[in-house]
Amino acid sequence: MEITSKSFGKVDGVDVPEYTLTNSNGVAISAMPFGATLTKIVTPDKNGKRENITLNVENLEDFIAHRPFYGATIGRVAGRITRGQFTLSGIDYQLDVNEGENLLHGGPEGFDTKLWEVRTEESDSRASLIFTFNSPAGENRFPGNLSVTVTYTLTEEDEWIIDYQAETDAPTLFNPTNHVYFNLTGDIKKTILDHQLMLNSDFYAPLGGENLPKGELDKVEGTPFDFTSFKAVKEAVLADHPQISPLSGLDHPFVLSLKNDGPEGILFDPESGREVKFFTDCNSVVIFTHNAEVDDFEIQGEPAGQYAGITLETQTLPDAVNQPGFGNIILRPGETFTSQTTYQFGVRAD
Repeated sequence: MEITSKSFGKVDGVDVPEYTLTNSNGVAISAMPFGATLTKIVTPDKNGKRENITLNVENLEDFIAHRPFYGATIGRVAGRITRGQFTLSGIDYQLDVNEGENLLHGGPEGFDTKLWEVRTEESDSRASLIFTFNSPAGENRFPGNLSVTVTYTLTEEDEWIIDYQAETDAPTLFNPTNHVYFNLTGDIKKTILDHQLMLNSDFYAPLGGENLPKGELDKVEGTPFDFTSFKAVKEAVLADHPQISPLSGLDHPFVLSLKNDGPEGILFDPESGREVKFFTDCNSVVIFTHNAEVDDFEIQGEPAGQYAGITLETQTLPDAVNQPGFGNIILRPGETFTSQTTYQFGVRAD
């Protein structure tokens, strides 16, 4: 196991390093402390060719200027909060909104905009980057001082493990995720439409206006949202369906069954043979298929085109604080929030 680092840029005159963890199988993950952001995942394909399988911003200036969320730690709360409003312990809160009248991905000063502290740990079988950040009370108008630790670990079993931990001194909300986009072809010019996806999910959360959850859970059976067995992503993305056509793709939460010790989902690319299995204790995963071209900056000399990537964002169902039955995202003093998501990389033989 090896840990290396190099400069990724500067923020207010402070150098921001990019760390790379590499195991003996040639799998590597890279990350930087700005936004506790995953910047690359390099894995071999079925022919042994090592390529980056994520959408990544290649310099810090673009990441700061355009805030694409690629690979970033999202918080305090992932997804949207309706009107940026919620009630907690009998107090009504109005958060700073940043997507029309709603709060998205933590607000205008979310975790992805912050420079985290970082330290490394290494053993023969694993290496870790441990990111820490203290979010002060009132940041984005959230209550409570929040102490957060996010740990990225690479193992010799080709796993990227994300551990979240948080504590607060006043009741607050916490529902983090990582916004990594996968493209298992390793080629930004190719789409993820021919990737195959399987999800351990019988229900999804339909969206209403402004991409906010309606507060309902619908069965996937008989709909394009049925990924209970492997099918090509394009079978859903290109479907003529009132939940999909207006968005030109998916941006939907899927309820995870959490019934067994196996993966909650698998993403597979037949061309490269690469696959990603994910395991989590979260009750949902948001599948977003990069439904529009992003031409504000370039990756590998190209704009990130429509369907250039797909997310597997594990989290409690979005807007849970306003949607009964979606899950609990309230964190109180004396409690410690913990959650773990693991992405395991592999290759299928022909």
